[in-house]
Amino acid sequence: MRNKKKLLIEQLDQKLEPFQKTELVLVPNKGWINTIRTALNMTMAQLGTRLKITRQGVKNIEESESKGSISINALKEVGEALDLKLVYGFVPKNGTFENLINLKAEKLARKIVLRTNQNMKLEDQGIGDEKINKIIKELASEIKREMRKSLWD
Repeated sequence: MRNKKKLLIEQLDQKLEPFQKTELVLVPNKGWINTIRTALNMTMAQLGTRLKITRQGVKNIEESESKGSISINALKEVGEALDLKLVYGFVPKNGTFENLINLKAEKLARKIVLRTNQNMKLEDQGIGDEKINKIIKELASEIKREMRKSLWD
């Protein structure tokens, strides 16, 4: 990766480090709004009053959250009404963006090298597994360093 890109990735990983354990958090079946409201022993009518909507409106909001169709603005409004702060973001499944890029670069390099080696085998010029792995590693480093757009194809 070029220095600027590498620095941006490192900064992004640092900013998201506190959220790495969020992968372990399971979203409640009825959604966060319902779960929090219930835990606080708050009725739908009481939350509705805070949101300036009806009890049915609260029920609709809770249902839309549990279906995954709620808007971020609606979540923010509910958070404000409950004196909570909405936090959202994207967290790489493999821990860091650095890991994500490494995996993608290796996958692309493997695809390129194995395709080329297959063509060479057809011409009876194939190379051994050890050499293939070395070439994959080198190509993955180059892809990562250049941060090729093909990484995301």
